Amino acid sequence: MTTRVGFFPQNNTLWVARHRDLLPGVEWVDLNALGRGERVDPARALPSAHGDHLFDGGYDFIGTGSTPPVTAQAKGHDIVYVAISGPRVENGRLVVRDDSPIGSVAELKGRRVALGHGSWQTTLLLLALERAGLGWGDIVPVDAYGNAAELLVNGDVDAWVGSYPYLTPVESRTRTLVETDGLFSHRSLWFTRRDFARERPDELARIVAALQEADRWTAGHPREAAALFDGDLDAWEHALRTRPWGLHPVSEEFVAEQQHAADLFHANGLIQEKVSVADAVLPEIGELVLRTR
Repeated sequence: MTTRVGFFPQNNTLWVARHRDLLPGVEWVDLNALGRGERVDPARALPSAHGDHLFDGGYDFIGTGSTPPVTAQAKGHDIVYVAISGPRVENGRLVVRDDSPIGSVAELKGRRVALGHGSWQTTLLLLALERAGLGWGDIVPVDAYGNAAELLVNGDVDAWVGSYPYLTPVESRTRTLVETDGLFSHRSLWFTRRDFARERPDELARIVAALQEADRWTAGHPREAAALFDGDLDAWEHALRTRPWGLHPVSEEFVAEQQHAADLFHANGLIQEKVSVADAVLPEIGELVLRTR
């Protein structure tokens, strides 16, 4: 039985494992080729393609940011968390143009904010709004990926949840409104279907071990790893040098953080069903991850 592993550059670990051929015999599935599914109104819903593709034959295992597994659970998908990275608070933040009159998150009320909707950026923005006493309905979210930096510097949006390496070319023209540090841990994470985890634990262990190997290599060879990604080599090297490496078991702290985000998604109308994050955690998988370190 062939195992299908989804990958895309935003999950650096999977990208490196794919391009260094660290999992012989698996079928690597490019998430960009599968598509993002039906576009949703970012003011009213979250996209769900990452979770959906685990259940429509797209792949068996995937790594993303914090938001997609919550969305998957909200759609009734029986997913389980496999592992989490260390905190990646240095990877991005909420910014405005350097000449913007906006001085606080509270001043974003009624403003256009660009983000990769459905990614960790939705979580960061919603947590920042909560802290300022605002909700999702108080801003105009603009779902933007490849051209978000351009939208900001051209004045088409008022703020942007930017991340590296995409922040690097425009960093001198932006000003930080909110740091990620202090809002949430912004970890990479990996998840799968419950049936795959339960029925194929040896294969799951092989995948996790390969991802650990990918991270160890990237940590020791950031310049070579940067060359595996499309885009500016120096920008990617900087991004990779500043990120934590290694897969860790899901922690109680992470579950609590995810639950708070899930509750906010529901309260703000972005998901229709309440989610219990703890239901997607299996202790035996944590033990499996520990054995690969």
